[in-house]
Amino acid sequence: MNPENYYLTLTCPNRPGIIAAVSTYIFENGGDIDEAQQFDDKASKQFFMRVSFTCAADAQSLKAGFNAIAERFHLTWDLRAVKDLKRILIMASKLDHCLVDLLYRWRIGELPMVICGIVSNHPREVYPNIDFGDIPFYHLPVTAETKPAQEAKLLDIVAQEKVDMVILARYMQILSDNLSTQLSGRCINVHHSFLPSFKGAKPYHQAHARGIKLIGATAHFVTSDLDEGPIIEQDVTRVTHGDTPDDLVRKGRDLERTVLSRALRYYLHDRVLINGATSVVFSD
Repeated sequence: MNPENYYLTLTCPNRPGIIAAVSTYIFENGGDIDEAQQFDDKASKQFFMRVSFTCAADAQSLKAGFNAIAERFHLTWDLRAVKDLKRILIMASKLDHCLVDLLYRWRIGELPMVICGIVSNHPREVYPNIDFGDIPFYHLPVTAETKPAQEAKLLDIVAQEKVDMVILARYMQILSDNLSTQLSGRCINVHHSFLPSFKGAKPYHQAHARGIKLIGATAHFVTSDLDEGPIIEQDVTRVTHGDTPDDLVRKGRDLERTVLSRALRYYLHDRVLINGATSVVFSD
């Protein structure tokens, strides 16, 4: 077999010998480590590791042989061939700047993924200038009365399309506690604020009212606690007293695009591991 590229990620209670066991296993199976990163969280006493390596062995045999190490160290782990792309479902509302940006980065090969579909609470006609190509489009209009049924349809799509991650690309509907729980660890949102400041609606207007000199955007995992999920990526830009709320919104759009695309890129390359209320991000 020709050498294959693999990502191995793992989390476990910290103890001596983990790195040695993992590297030895890869070596004994003819693998060559390209990159290895690890983090020992002293507070939680948890160990996190990501290894990128090449190996001629197939994924099934590598996983089977690795089970002994996983049991020995009580690992939560995943091993994936890089060619097996993650399956992504994108959700958006009328604001389409994040959606357009993700599609562009996907088409030029910056975001290696399979887009299983686009879900919106608005009809396709709202996006006359976007070329969706062959990507399935799902219109799921949401009202107080239809929300439970539409969320059930969304979960059906996730199951049928074997979606790995749902991306809320400025999807302007609050997910129910039930849906948030169902998608735990499998849903990333971009919030137009530097969390934990200015949560909820119109954060740029809140920031303007307070005379803030820096505004930001945050990509985080979705939980049932609104805007409280583990943070993956953030960025800021400077504003002045002369900027209007509309200026903040304009500058914020650029932040939202870059922050969401970075967070998704980290996820697609298996660089994000959840650590309780926070996350470990092995940057590239």
